[in-house]
Amino acid sequence: MHGKWLKVLVHASTWFAPVLCPIIVYLISSDRDVKRVSLQALVFHVIMAGLIWLSSLLSWVLIGIPFLIVFGLMAFICPIKGILRALNEKEYHYPFTRWAIK
Repeated sequence: MHGKWLKVLVHASTWFAPVLCPIIVYLISSDRDVKRVSLQALVFHVIMAGLIWLSSLLSWVLIGIPFLIVFGLMAFICPIKGILRALNEKEYHYPFTRWAIK
């Protein structure tokens, strides 16, 4: 039960501390699943920040605008899906992170 709420916290951290919270939870938790979720969330947040930044740079060429919309929606929707899966005690994998964390 304790791990369930830590997973919810890590998924929800995208709106208040997307880097700091997963690092802290990873360091204080002893549960292997919580550590995996923390690393996935951290990698996802870093990748999405980079993709959104790159898309915003390319927006003057007009090709970046659709990517900016897609990546912005992904950065909003994926953590919500993670929260819902964690509340139902099901496993969730962020996109772009399967290769990084196994």
